[in-house]
Parts: sequence; C-alpha cells; structure tokens
Amino acid sequence: MEWPQLLKSQLAETYRCTENLMKLVEPDDLAWKPSSGDNWMTTGQLLHHLTEACGTACRGFVTGAWDFPDAGEMSDSAPASALQPAESMTSAASVADALAALAADKQVALEMIEQAAGRFDDPAPAPWDPTPTPLGEQLLGMIGHLSNHRGQLFYYLKLQGKPVNTMHYYGMA
Repeated sequence: MEWPQLLKSQLAETYRCTENLMKLVEPDDLAWKPSSGDNWMTTGQLLHHLTEACGTACRGFVTGAWDFPDAGEMSDSAPASALQPAESMTSAASVADALAALAADKQVALEMIEQAAGRFDDPAPAPWDPTPTPLGEQLLGMIGHLSNHRGQLFYYLKLQGKPVNTMHYYGMA
C-alpha cells in the first residue's frame, strides 16, 4: 500500500468515528469535565481540540506554516509545563459548530495529502521534536493524534453516563 492510500483510508475511518461520537454530545454537556485530577479540558474544549487535532497539524508538516506562536522555539526538551493549560483552551460554541469545523479540518487533511505527493519519505521534523521523521509518518501520527482524542471523548461520554460501548468507538453503532 502506498502512503496516499494508507493515509486517506485511516483518515476517513478516524474522522467518521470521531464525527459519530461527537453527535452523541448533548448541548448541556459542553461544560462537563472529569471531577478528579487537574488540567482536564471541558467537553466543549475537547470538541474544539478535535477540530484541530489532525488537518491543522498536517498543514504545518506539509507547508512549514504552523498555527501556534513560537512553533520554531519548541523542542522535545520543553517541559510539560510549557503545554497550554486546559482552562485557557478554546471551547466549541456548540456541537453543530464543532461538527462543521471537524468537516473543514478533514478537508484540510485531504488537501495536505494531495499536496505532499512525492514527498512522503522526506524528513519533516516537528517543532516540538527535531528528529527528522519522514513526512508520511508525521501525517499518520496526526491521524493518530485525532484518534487518541476520539478515545478521550469516548471516555468522557462513558463518565457522563451515556450508553456507549466499543461499537460506538469504532463507529459501528
């Protein structure tokens, strides 16, 4: 299997399952977050983060233009405290807005796969890790990033008492 086919296949599946889980969020649950521990995103913040977890980062890897300040100054040695605290993160205004933004992010990811044609084996270091990782691996990693936060949303829904199960996580329910 070639990079474009693999990436598009994984992308389609991950966005489809993420969209299905997002549709299970009730408007009144956007402010909910786990009660134990600290630095948790609210459900609304998580929905917003899902809309930037893949395509936006793919654009950064493909074009070199990153959408966050001081991207060039980050490194893998940066302390965890350099990460944005959850309370300062943007929240989705509504589930409908988040779903529209997710669809737009998917389109960006697909466009970046097309734009990357012929460069999937080229080194593409991340601002947070200068290791010269191939571009195809970085793009696949961003699909994984979206999938990881999809898992977070799945557990948020479970903790909220929603009747979700493995079939929901994999988009079969």
